[in-house]
Amino acid sequence: MPDSVNTLDIITQFLFYLVVYSIPLLYGTCGEITIEKSGSLNLGVEGTMAIGAIFGYLAGCAADNLFAGVIVAFVTAALTGAVFALFTVTFQANQNVTGLTITTFGVALYYFMGNALGEKWPVFVNSKKLVGSLESINIPGLSKIPVIGKAFFSHNILVYLGILMAVLLWVYFEKTRQGMRVRAIGENPGAADSLGIKVNLNKYLHIMLGSGIMGIGGLYMGFNMSGTFEGSNCWINGYGWIAIALVIFANWNPAKAILGTFVFGFFKTLAVYYGTLAGSFPNALGWLGKIPSHFFAALPFIITLVILIADSVRKNKHSNEPAAIGINYYREDR
Repeated sequence: MPDSVNTLDIITQFLFYLVVYSIPLLYGTCGEITIEKSGSLNLGVEGTMAIGAIFGYLAGCAADNLFAGVIVAFVTAALTGAVFALFTVTFQANQNVTGLTITTFGVALYYFMGNALGEKWPVFVNSKKLVGSLESINIPGLSKIPVIGKAFFSHNILVYLGILMAVLLWVYFEKTRQGMRVRAIGENPGAADSLGIKVNLNKYLHIMLGSGIMGIGGLYMGFNMSGTFEGSNCWINGYGWIAIALVIFANWNPAKAILGTFVFGFFKTLAVYYGTLAGSFPNALGWLGKIPSHFFAALPFIITLVILIADSVRKNKHSNEPAAIGINYYREDR
């Protein structure tokens, strides 16, 4: 019986952390979907998440308040999006170059802030109210279900907020008039403009909204790592690039992004727990222990590369990719 109970605990723990590792990706993916639906392609997800993470964390610790951290993460990331919009929408700069520049700048700013603070870096556990705000909230009834109850229905507020955000974005883009206007801009900005839709204004708003959502995801990654700053590793650690690939995997659908991020979260969790799984299930999963750990660490990025290559060589007729994505709109050419 103890062995059976221990086995269930291991499965529950694996599924629990699968959700934990998936949610930052969900924020990043849904943020990028929001931007791309308006016809812009922002490759600055990594940098935007880093900016939201560092400033949100510092603000949250200073105020000892989760809400303050989330708001600052959203606002600073949204302002980063405004910079992207200024260059690509107003000045008509190349979107790919601008996005890559934001990634470089955002990650560099993350390291600059951390190294500049040095010993003054705030210790996460010292912010008692902030830490308390991130305690798991058990959903009545559902959290008591064996194995999956603890795994899926006993998380902190940012997990539930991420799921709710994805669902609300799906409703917004699929069921509301304003959401359909934004989709029209992404498909044909000239036609949308001729119907009186304010193309540039909507692009600005949705680039900033999507970037702000990314910032919250970056902040959550910082919390997952207990706010520990390392001079050699960024909290985001490639998640921004995976989020861009997940947009394709989810077919530009925020609701499908939930499933997509869980798939990638599975491989991230596997990189952490493969040894435990191999030892706990030697007959079925013992072979996992024979695989080099570096392979598991690289697996999410390998899958990301495969998705991007597959998308580049094969265009699905059922794809929801906006037709005008990444193309600057010149109103004079309408």
